[in-house]
Amino acid sequence: MNVADAIDEYLEHCAVERHLSPSTIAAYRNDLGKLRSHLVERCVEWVDDVDRQHLLDFFAGQVAAGDRASSQTRRMAVVSGFFTWLHLQGQIHKLPTRGFARPRKEQRLPELLSRDEIEALIAAPGIDTPLGLRDTAMLEFMYATGARVSEACGLELGALHLDRGLAVLEGKGAKQRLVPIRGAALVALALYLERGRPELVATAKRRADRVFVNRWGLELSRNGWWAKLRALADVAGIERPVHPHLLRHSFATHLLEGGAPLTAIQLLLGHASISSTAIYTRLDLRRIRDEYDRHHPRA
Repeated sequence: MNVADAIDEYLEHCAVERHLSPSTIAAYRNDLGKLRSHLVERCVEWVDDVDRQHLLDFFAGQVAAGDRASSQTRRMAVVSGFFTWLHLQGQIHKLPTRGFARPRKEQRLPELLSRDEIEALIAAPGIDTPLGLRDTAMLEFMYATGARVSEACGLELGALHLDRGLAVLEGKGAKQRLVPIRGAALVALALYLERGRPELVATAKRRADRVFVNRWGLELSRNGWWAKLRALADVAGIERPVHPHLLRHSFATHLLEGGAPLTAIQLLLGHASISSTAIYTRLDLRRIRDEYDRHHPRA
């Protein structure tokens, strides 16, 4: 099988059988496309002709071009998954990635918003217009549930159960999880669904099943919400860059500071491994250390 066809088949496998998101598929296509270009330059057309040295040269070239350790780790994982799949399919007789040592992934502490910044951000849209009601409900929902932006934008009406105070989120790999909705978030969602959303969908050209819709009554895109969030941050007087994942980080950190067990936070975030959630304990520890240094007389 030639490299180009193999990449297309692998990406179709990732989309159809592994249920990876379109953004993940696009990232895989970009990484494997770079590998294909590297192989074309070396006149390697067939997947069974790819050897270990070809891949080592490819990764070395990416590092020389300025790849960070996190990007290199991701790219090596994508390439390794690609050749492992080819090997399992019987398309290659040897596994050129066998024994590869992946670079250690950078573990940067997540940024987050303070409680005051959260309050200012949620107050920014107001509730006098349909879009203001939507933005308020969206902010409350994301901060109350720790939802990823793709999960919030993809939330369908049938997955929202306000009478029970629950929502069903569909995360990575089409895995579903139940999250509670309480207090201000429940009120904001009910108000939006009663007064805001009906006005937005009234003139829509087609029926929208998503909870959160744009000004034309159609599905709210991730990019659309990202741009809206930046504008709301300006209104709220938050000078640093604000992106949707900050709400997720803030949700997890504030729960931890309030005494929630790490395993509960793991379930709410939809993390497959507790190690992904554990980074928030490092952030909490750093804050404790900073408070100690600021207040202890002999620190």
